[in-house]
Amino acid sequence: MARDEFDALFRQLCRDRLPGPVRRSQRATAAGLVRSGEVVAMGRPWDSVPGPDNRRPALHQMTELADVTAPEPTVHKDFIASDYHGKSQTHLDALCHVAYRGLLFAGVRAREVLSSQGASYGAVTDLLPGLVGRGVLLDVARLRGRDWLEPGEAVGGPELLACADEQGSPLGPGDILLVRTGHLARRRRLGAWDADDLSAGLHPSAMRVLEESQASALGGDGDSDARPSPVNGVHSPIHVLAVTAMGLPLIDNMDLEALAETCARTSRWEFLFVAAPLNIPRATGCPVNPLAVF
Repeated sequence: MARDEFDALFRQLCRDRLPGPVRRSQRATAAGLVRSGEVVAMGRPWDSVPGPDNRRPALHQMTELADVTAPEPTVHKDFIASDYHGKSQTHLDALCHVAYRGLLFAGVRAREVLSSQGASYGAVTDLLPGLVGRGVLLDVARLRGRDWLEPGEAVGGPELLACADEQGSPLGPGDILLVRTGHLARRRRLGAWDADDLSAGLHPSAMRVLEESQASALGGDGDSDARPSPVNGVHSPIHVLAVTAMGLPLIDNMDLEALAETCARTSRWEFLFVAAPLNIPRATGCPVNPLAVF
């Protein structure tokens, strides 16, 4: 996709106001999808081990052990920290996270609302109390009859619609769409690689499907972007279109393997989706452990 073609798509998808949270009636309908009570977690483990896809490992260290604690009861304390906007930590991207040509969602100048103190616009707290609604897994790897898509492969809009049709899960307003490429299946079989250079994901044109279906959020087992980028000069075009143009929160680096197994076993590709962001004022996102409830 040429840069001018991408910019035209950006203008077509651009909104001047947020699509709004999932309505109460939509959440109530999604709650009606719960039948067995089975819960599948989609957060990846806290990763403190350096690797090709984990350049800035998360921190976890003990700050107090029982051997230095006063008499009973003894306690144990620890400290955690994460530079989570990477390729290893499951996290939520807030609307202040991505700027394009210096502008955030709705044309707000990034330099006017972001500083060393954080964001005064589009922070993750704006997503509270959380993302709750009908989740739909679009298992593209399964549709292609493969364990995973190879890094660099891009998924177009027609394939997303074909996946929804084959699964019997038509897309609707307020849906939280999760796209499985098999990223973690490949990583567990073949080892880690630098997903910042090579990753399977969506082609920019696929975002028209999310616009037409009025999706409320997008998640993936990578960060939803195909790399190398199909757009020259734009490293993460899906981030630009979703966050900056459409005002959609992104959930990156999800573990969708157990979810895919559950969906295939139950022949159900829709479920109640729940993800509560941490209440961190002025933050550009946060680690999260999304849940699918069947």
